[in-house]
Amino acid sequence: MDRSKLGWVVIVLLTLGWFYMGSQENEKMRQAQQNYADSLAAVQESERVAAEQAKTMTVEDLKRADSLAMAAKSAALGVFASAADGSENLVELSNSVVKVVLSSKGASMKSATLLKYKTYDDKLLELFRDDEMSFNMTFPMTNGCNLNTSDLYFSVKSKTDSSVVFSLEGEGNASLDFVYSLSEDSYMVDFDVVSHNCSYAFKPEKNIPLVWKNKRRQLEKGRVFENRYSKLCYKDDDGIQEMSEESNDQATAQNVKWIAFKDQFFSVVLISDSLMGRSMLQSEKLSDSTIYMKDYMANVQVPFNQSASFRFFIGPNWYKLLKSYDKDLSGDDKLQLKRLVPLGWGLFRWINQLIVIPLFDFFGSFISSMGIVILLLTLVVKTLLFPLTYKSYLSNAMMKALKPEIDKINQKYPENSPEKSQEVMALYRRSGVSMTGGCLPMLLSMPILIALFCFFPSAIELRQQSFLWAEDLSSYDAIVTFPFSIPLIGDHLSLFCVLMTVTNLVYTKYSMSMTDTGTYQQMPMMKYMMYFMPLMFFFMFNDYSSGLCYYYFISMLITVIQTLLIRRSVDDEKLLRKIKENREKPVQKTGWMERISEIQRMAAEQQAMQKQNGANNRR
Repeated sequence: MDRSKLGWVVIVLLTLGWFYMGSQENEKMRQAQQNYADSLAAVQESERVAAEQAKTMTVEDLKRADSLAMAAKSAALGVFASAADGSENLVELSNSVVKVVLSSKGASMKSATLLKYKTYDDKLLELFRDDEMSFNMTFPMTNGCNLNTSDLYFSVKSKTDSSVVFSLEGEGNASLDFVYSLSEDSYMVDFDVVSHNCSYAFKPEKNIPLVWKNKRRQLEKGRVFENRYSKLCYKDDDGIQEMSEESNDQATAQNVKWIAFKDQFFSVVLISDSLMGRSMLQSEKLSDSTIYMKDYMANVQVPFNQSASFRFFIGPNWYKLLKSYDKDLSGDDKLQLKRLVPLGWGLFRWINQLIVIPLFDFFGSFISSMGIVILLLTLVVKTLLFPLTYKSYLSNAMMKALKPEIDKINQKYPENSPEKSQEVMALYRRSGVSMTGGCLPMLLSMPILIALFCFFPSAIELRQQSFLWAEDLSSYDAIVTFPFSIPLIGDHLSLFCVLMTVTNLVYTKYSMSMTDTGTYQQMPMMKYMMYFMPLMFFFMFNDYSSGLCYYYFISMLITVIQTLLIRRSVDDEKLLRKIKENREKPVQKTGWMERISEIQRMAAEQQAMQKQNGANNRR
């Protein structure tokens, strides 16, 4: 067998081995869950039979029945059988920013309230409550059954202002402790699991199953928009991974550092000190529910050697806060929780991180009105882009000055042809007009516009901040609400979106008048397309953040004002003299212009050959 075939055989064997190991692990998890289900069913059936028989039993019979029921529980739960019965006690941990209520049943969090935030209808913001979140760890026992923490009653072993210890106490001094700690002014809840004297009760497994679920309620005014930014995210060896926000999705991962159940502005994140093993993740979109948006589930294998340590982040998707958790960390140790804030990818994210956010934070440090902050941010951006705007205007003005000569070329070549394009290019070249002068500045400014498009909908600083008629700059500003939904528009009309569209149409008309060289008369569809784009943006942005529409409106309004001021400052006679001077200078072709000329020349030759061949065929 040659090396090539041997290599393929090795690859196939490794692949089959990987699938086999994965299937064995899945089967192990399924078997553990089935064993627990069978054990629990046996206990419940025993309790049901005992209850039926109790109606006709004597006192002695009842004593014997209780003994049998206890024996059944002992068989299933071993030394922790007494924890199967009990009453639920609630314990509260709170600081200045978050309040967490924990239940002794399952020793898990029952609710979490963010004290500095409210819902869109001015209620306390409970990130989860009641049965919206569940948390369970399954410990395989030496008797062949499984201990499921979510169904057992823990006792409160100790309680301070900042911590609580829940203990599952068993026979022989065996205990399983769940320890929760909350520091002052922190959104992080430390969570430790510690076993004591459990070596004879628990199997010595390296990993134990952990199942975490959370149903996310609608917290913002715009459900569609909020749902667009709600997704399950996690960090593994390959970096930050995001599951689909638009449809149901599943994923399997290894070596997971953290798992985040995220919505537009808030997240609950489970962070493990040790990398979690095989993780099965699921996100379900609840389209039929009027209350809930997403149902998240994480079924993971967590390392456990008598103890395991975790942290829960329960708080806002605030870039500055999330970035602070990487302070004094480096390389792979960084959590990268700041990636939960969708600032765009690549260049756009860098623009937001290095320019937009620092400017926004600077203005916000001494100005309380977010509307004024956006205005100042817009002025700074437009000032930086002004040289490009000025260059674009000059290029368009020079093209307009050449319109009489271009009209002559259009009369000479009524139809579009390579010869016509060559003459227009030659005219621009002789006159010193750049073909890209009008569009290149706009293209260079696009990264900033796209970066801001990503920034505004994810900026929690805008959440519930009012300005003028807009009650919430993070959501749409409905001046008209319809009792029905209109296709492409929805059930409301956003005033900032309307103003943005009108200003865009005005600028489009003015810009077209500056660059009209006869192209729009020959290709009327292009003219209509120019007007179609602002209208398309109206349908796109009607349910977007009013802060974003406000920025685009102000930005376009400033562009119109800048263009009018430039027009008043530019001397048309001086511009014509400059064109005349350029024609007297020797033409210097750039590499790009030479390539364009060569392409046009080849196209003209090819068209001439096609005409000649057509004439020969007709003969």
